[in-house]
Amino acid sequence: MLTNGCFDVLHRGHVECLQQAAARGDVLVVGVQSDETARRLKGPGRPVTPAEDRAAVVAAIGCVEYVTIFDGSETAELLEAVRPDLYVKGSEHDPDTMPERLAVEIYGGRIETVDYLPGRSTSALVERIRGTSDPILTPDRGRSV
Repeated sequence: MLTNGCFDVLHRGHVECLQQAAARGDVLVVGVQSDETARRLKGPGRPVTPAEDRAAVVAAIGCVEYVTIFDGSETAELLEAVRPDLYVKGSEHDPDTMPERLAVEIYGGRIETVDYLPGRSTSALVERIRGTSDPILTPDRGRSV
């Protein structure tokens, strides 16, 4: 199976999504978006971590077998090269309207989504680090100071 993303400032939410994806098959391949793609998607000042470092950290997660860096405009090419039985994305994506849907259907694959861990996002984490948002959310006490 294949999943992909920026994985910029890897956090627990990323790990749980990767674990959910891995639980759905035998071999998990992860596409890490290039620095140019991350910048285009996330805006100026991103990515915080270079693609090679993001890929190395993702590769160190036990459920991940293979990692590749790719340009986000080449997702269909990545899907065609890997040809996963299952393409896994986060639940904010609608499989019926994904631009990658046709590429997956052409070779007979399918798309499934996994749930995100609430309250976890790299954008929010970066804002907290930069001091431009509320303090960190703690699961058992609400907001800390």
